[in-house]
Amino acid sequence: MDAARYWLALVTVVSLPPALLLWLVIHPWVGFWRRVGPVGTYAFVLALFGLAVYGMVRIREPLLAVEFGTRWPLVALGAVLLGISSWLRLRIQRHFPTRVLAGLPELAPDRYPQDLVSVGPFAVVRHPRYLQFLIALLGLSLFANYLALYAVFALWLPGVWLIAVLEERELRERFGSEYEAYCRRVPRFLPRPRDDSAP
Repeated sequence: MDAARYWLALVTVVSLPPALLLWLVIHPWVGFWRRVGPVGTYAFVLALFGLAVYGMVRIREPLLAVEFGTRWPLVALGAVLLGISSWLRLRIQRHFPTRVLAGLPELAPDRYPQDLVSVGPFAVVRHPRYLQFLIALLGLSLFANYLALYAVFALWLPGVWLIAVLEERELRERFGSEYEAYCRRVPRFLPRPRDDSAP
């Protein structure tokens, strides 16, 4: 179990901080990346990601120096959260094809047109993908029980908020009043209680 926790922690801690960096490289300057095109954008992004992961691997020992051991209640809670995350991911994929998850409609909206998705999980919250990701990351953190993973989770909380704000700016440009109405109707991350008394 200790080896499994270590490898889970290692993969998570060396890949997720660079992944956050990539989102923050693309979203604020989506107009520039559209001119570059998907192939050039992904070539640059993957090269940058590879370099960042390499750098994180080089400092893995101090990053993973503090671990709290196997705690079975945390393992169980982490497994439950990972199960919830997997269930939510399957529901999201019914409405979001791979090309959308890869960001192709953002990078090349003329070649990859996309309608506004407002059904399924997207009728409950505007960003179910990010909510699903945070649930999974919390589950991984509890399961592995390393200080670095809790730090990565804490880093991603404001990171996800910032990415969502930047993404919404681009969606407003693309969908206009339709997206504004969707934002008024559907909360960003936390579902609203249903009002069964409404007609």
